[in-house]
Amino acid sequence: MGRNRSPEPGGPGQSQRQLRVGEQLRHILAELLLRGELRDPLLASAMVTVAEVRISRDLRQATVFVTELGGSLRPEVKAALARAAPYLGGVVGRQMNLKYAPHLSFQADPSFAQAARIDDLLRRARPEDDGGAADRGDDAGGEHG
Repeated sequence: MGRNRSPEPGGPGQSQRQLRVGEQLRHILAELLLRGELRDPLLASAMVTVAEVRISRDLRQATVFVTELGGSLRPEVKAALARAAPYLGGVVGRQMNLKYAPHLSFQADPSFAQAARIDDLLRRARPEDDGGAADRGDDAGGEHG
């Protein structure tokens, strides 16, 4: 029973092997996309960042979380990545000496959008907080200094 793990890929129950293979896969994919060796002109010119790879227990399915430099992932870039997925999976399988080439599915990475949203919320809240904090800081500094 100790081997029961979270059913979601990348969840807290991921094994060390899944984490290691996922990270190695991330590095290889990032290098392939960076070099621009893909035939698709859209992918050759797009600046795509591979943020995370979550791989299934059997190492046959991998969800690749990507984002584009300067914003969210454009639908046409996501479609181009989906078209290139079989080729990329084959290259990854050969480079990593895996028994089976993983089936890659590309998803927009939500963490960058979430971070931007949180940053925006913090910026909106600061004018109210900074005024009060500055007044308290000046009073406290006068008493102690």
